[in-house]
Amino acid sequence: MADRLSLDITYCMGDSGDRYCLSGKMLDRLTPRLEQARRAVLDAAGTGMLGWMLLPNKDPQEFLDYAAHYKGACECLVVIGIGGSALGTIALSRALLPFFHNELSAAERGGRPRLYVLDNVDPDETAALFDRLDLKRTLVNVISKSGMTGETMAGYLVAKQRLEAAVGVAALKDHLVFTTEPAGSTLRDIGEALGVRTFDLPPGVGGRYSVLSAVGLIPAALTGMDVRALLAGARDMSEWIAGTQGWDNPACTFAGIHYLQDTGMGRPVSVMMPYSARLRDVADWHRQLWAESLGKETDRQDQLVNIGPLPVKGLGVTDQHSQLQLYMEGPDDKIVVFLGVKEFESALTIPAPGPEAEALSYLGGHTMAELMWAEQKSTAWALAKRGRPSMTITLPRVDAYSMGALLYMLEMATAIAGELYDVNAFDQPGVEMGKHATYALMGRPGYEALAREIG
Repeated sequence: MADRLSLDITYCMGDSGDRYCLSGKMLDRLTPRLEQARRAVLDAAGTGMLGWMLLPNKDPQEFLDYAAHYKGACECLVVIGIGGSALGTIALSRALLPFFHNELSAAERGGRPRLYVLDNVDPDETAALFDRLDLKRTLVNVISKSGMTGETMAGYLVAKQRLEAAVGVAALKDHLVFTTEPAGSTLRDIGEALGVRTFDLPPGVGGRYSVLSAVGLIPAALTGMDVRALLAGARDMSEWIAGTQGWDNPACTFAGIHYLQDTGMGRPVSVMMPYSARLRDVADWHRQLWAESLGKETDRQDQLVNIGPLPVKGLGVTDQHSQLQLYMEGPDDKIVVFLGVKEFESALTIPAPGPEAEALSYLGGHTMAELMWAEQKSTAWALAKRGRPSMTITLPRVDAYSMGALLYMLEMATAIAGELYDVNAFDQPGVEMGKHATYALMGRPGYEALAREIG
């Protein structure tokens, strides 16, 4: 078994009389509820909107076979999606592709395409991207669960028009690939009409839980990430969570500590702060997962609660010089989650300074990896001295196996937290209201009354 990630909550804990910290008694009191929450999630695996729990056991061969067909034949891959249809791919690509992947030559990329993700409707960005691509060697992956996501489908229509002009109508199907629900999807209907290869997004998998489905794995396979290792890491984490109770369980610990900090200590803000450039977009992916899943108006009894912790993304060490002052001396309403890495790919020794820079001699001979670790450890310590809590998740290294484990653990932690808060962690009614308003303003039939209400 490969090395596993670790989770340290030392800087969340304190003596029973310390009003800034959690006590062992507080953890003990929550333990029965925590186990009940874990059990509820495990018992519901594969039902309702918990189809994502089955993804680590899926065979990815169809994705790998599809990717092999395009190896060497495709210069650019454009992913068009929004929210969970894009953030997972962005996080995986930042973590697992070489730095500056798109600037490498085709040979250096191993015949794999450059990757671009359009997750917004900014007209300048969209036009600039399609203006510079060689569309004759471009594949566009359109991702929408329903096939009616306005932002995604607008991007698709632009891509289709540009591709038709570049390659012709007959060849259009060779430059498109769709990911959508297996039935009842507008995007699937379009794919069938055009002869476009279409992959299934299982009905029980919501967008923000979809990174280990075709949504994330097709771009991963096309760009050469180790898809099997991703799933193996998630599978190992799944077994760990299923076989371990209480505070030895990483997902329970993540969920339980956050729940206690929020409801017991008045700290509803969770700052995820990776100390690795490769992990910076994990914080962005997690921000959507945590916010959409747990920010709810009502609980399961339909009682008004207006509840939910607030996720914030940061980056170590960059945000030590941007946000840390607020975290140290501002409102005591936060818990910081450090994402650390035990082993960097490159340690990078810092050269000894010359005589003109003798004041920098303390740096010479150390490595940049040592400096990164020192920055992370010192920040956690300094926060603790101020009575500000933090937990640390440490990956053995940033590879596909560890990424699969980390992402699955955070998904499970979110589901368990939903049980603790007694909310539905798999819907997003607030988001739907905004979608319907956009439909109305854009003139979609059936929304005329809402358009008049908006004015």
